[in-house]
Amino acid sequence: MSKNPDPKPKRTAALALAALLATGAEISPAHAQDATEAEEESEEIVVQATRSGRRVQDEPIRVEVIGREEIEEKLLMTPGNISMLVAETGGVRVQVTAPALGASNIRMQGMNGRYTSLLADGLPLYGSQASFGLLQIPPTDLGQVEVIKGAASALYGPSALGGVINLVSRRPGAEPQAEFLANITSRDGQDLTAYAATPFGGDWSGSLVGGYHRQSSQDLDSDGWIDMPAYDRWTGRSRLFWEDDGGNSLYLTAGAMTEKRTGGTLSGAILPGGQPFVQAQDTDRFDAGLVGKVAVEGIGTIQLRASGMEQRHVHRFGISIERDRHRTLFTEGALSGGSDRTPWVAGIAFQGDAYRSRTFPAFDYSYSVPAVFAQVEHRALDVLTLSGSARFDFHNRYGTHFSPRVSALYNPGKLTMRASIGRGFYAPTPFVAEIDAAGLSRLAPLSGLRAETVETASFDIGYKAGPLEANIALFGSRLHDAVRLRDTGNLSGPAVELFNLRGVTRTAGAEFLLRYRWRGFTATGSYVHIAASEPDPAGAGRRQLPVTPRNTAGMVVMWERHGRGRIGIEAYYTGPQSLEDNPYRSRSRPYVELGMLGEISFGKVSLFINAENLLNVRQTRYDPLVLPARARDGRWTVEAWGPLEGFTLNGGVRLRFGGH
Repeated sequence: MSKNPDPKPKRTAALALAALLATGAEISPAHAQDATEAEEESEEIVVQATRSGRRVQDEPIRVEVIGREEIEEKLLMTPGNISMLVAETGGVRVQVTAPALGASNIRMQGMNGRYTSLLADGLPLYGSQASFGLLQIPPTDLGQVEVIKGAASALYGPSALGGVINLVSRRPGAEPQAEFLANITSRDGQDLTAYAATPFGGDWSGSLVGGYHRQSSQDLDSDGWIDMPAYDRWTGRSRLFWEDDGGNSLYLTAGAMTEKRTGGTLSGAILPGGQPFVQAQDTDRFDAGLVGKVAVEGIGTIQLRASGMEQRHVHRFGISIERDRHRTLFTEGALSGGSDRTPWVAGIAFQGDAYRSRTFPAFDYSYSVPAVFAQVEHRALDVLTLSGSARFDFHNRYGTHFSPRVSALYNPGKLTMRASIGRGFYAPTPFVAEIDAAGLSRLAPLSGLRAETVETASFDIGYKAGPLEANIALFGSRLHDAVRLRDTGNLSGPAVELFNLRGVTRTAGAEFLLRYRWRGFTATGSYVHIAASEPDPAGAGRRQLPVTPRNTAGMVVMWERHGRGRIGIEAYYTGPQSLEDNPYRSRSRPYVELGMLGEISFGKVSLFINAENLLNVRQTRYDPLVLPARARDGRWTVEAWGPLEGFTLNGGVRLRFGGH
C-alpha cells in the first residue's frame, strides 16, 4: 500500500498564487461592473434542450445550466473529456463501467446510466449508446451544458428515459478569436487542444476545434493489472453558423475522432488463471448534423434537425477479437407558433439505430423509430406557466409507446416552484455495463425481452435574492421490467443472459443546493440523498440498488478576478454503496476527494495548476481490482466503486488571442 503524497507543496504554491493575484488590491469599480453585467447576462441564458427557446428561469421544466465560466474551470482540470464537468452536478454521477475500454455512463438521480441521452446541440451525434463517448469528448468548444433530470422521452424519444444532457457549442463572436491549451499530468498524460472562430461576413461565421490526448499505462498497486489504460486520441470538429435578423438560422457541423486504448495485464504479467489478458479497443467515429429554422409569415417557424453517426470498434478481450459498427440516423421536422402567452410546437421525427458485429452477428439489430410529438405552454397567470408534452414512438421491434410529460412553474418573485411528472421507455440492447467490460462472447442472444418503462416525478423550490441562491428538489421514479444480467447455469452454452426483472425498481430522493456570490467570490454547497431499491434477483424481497450511494455532498469555493486569474478548492463526499459480485466486500467504503485549482493570467497567456484527489483515495488501496477467478460473464475485475487514479497533479499553459 502506497503512502499519501505530501500535499503541502501544493498548498504553498496555491497560497503564493493567491497572494500574487491579490497584489495591487481592491476590487475596482470596473470589475464590480463586470460582475454585475455577468450576473445580468447569466439571467438571460436561453435553453435549447426544451425546444421552447425560453430563458432558463421561465422554463416550467427544471433545466440546470452549466455556464461557460464553470466549463473553463473544468477545462483546466480535465482538458481531454467532459466526465468531471457533468459529474459535479448534483444528482448526476459518472460511473466507469470498463476503465480499460473508456466505457462510462451518466447516472441521473440513481437511475442506470444507459437511460441518459447525450446530445450535442440537440442532435444524437454520439449515438444512442453514449457509454463509449463520454471519456472521448473534450470540453474546449462548449458554450453551456443543459441538464434535464427525469423521463424526457416526451422530448427526445426512448434514449432519454432517465434524462438528457445537451452539450451546446460556443458561438463565434464579432471578432476572430483563437485559443490554445497544453497540459501535462503527473501520471504521464498530455493534452493539446486548439480552438479558432471567426465571422465570415454576410451573417456567416464558423469555428474549428481539434485536440490530441494521450496517456501511458499505469499500474498503481503493482499487481500486474493496468489501473489507468494507455490511449492515443485525435479529435476534430468544424461548425458553420448563419443567422439573419428575421429569425432564420442554419447550423452545420461535422466531427471525427480516432483512438487506440490498451488495458488489461502488463507485458509479462499473468492473472490468477495463469494467462495474460489484454483489454484493448480501437475506435473510429464520424458524424455530421444540421439544425435549421425558417420563419414563415402567417404560419410560424419551420424547424429541421438531422444527423448521422458511424462508430467502428475493434475490441480485444484476451484472445477474443470483436469487430463491430454502430450507426445512428436522426431526422426531425417541426412547426412552432402561437403567441407569447401560449407558444406551441408539433412535429414528426425518425431515429434509426443499427448495430453490426462481424464476430457475433447473432446480436445484430436495426431499430427504426418514427414518432410524432407536440408541446404546448400556457401562461395562465403572470406567475403561473403550465407545460405539456406528448410523444408517440412507433418502434419496429418493441411496439408503440406513449410518453407524456406535464410541468408547472409558479414564480411569484424571488421564490420559484416547479413540479413535473413524466413517462418514458427504453428499447433493450445487448450493451449493459457488464457486457461493455467483457464483450459478447459469453452472452446468449437476446430473446423475449420487453421494453423498460418508467414514471418519474419531481418538485423543487428555488430562492434567489441578491448574491444568495438556494434550491430544494424532491424526486422519485418507478422503473418497470428493468433489464438485468444473470447466470444461465449452462456449462456448455452461453454463460449469461439478459432478462426483465419482475417487479418495480423504486428510486426516491432529495437534492439541496446553496450558492453565494460576492464580486469575484463564489461558494457552492450541495447534498444529495437517494434511496433506490429493486426486487432481489436471487429470491424474495428487495435489495439496495448496487453502486448507488445513499448520500453524496460537495463544497466548492472559487475566487476569480477577470483578466488576472482564479483560485479554488473543492471537496466531495461519497457515502457507502451496495456492491454486487464483489468477493472482497458487500459495501464500499465512504470517501472524500479534495482538489485545488489555481490560474494566473498575464495578458493573453495563462498558467494553471490543478491537484485532484489530494488525499490519494484509490479503490485499490483497500481491495484488489482483479478477481481471484474470471466471472461467468467474462470480466476479470470488480465493478469500480471509487477513484482508480489516486492523487494526480496537472498543469499547463493557455493562450488566447482576439475576441473579448
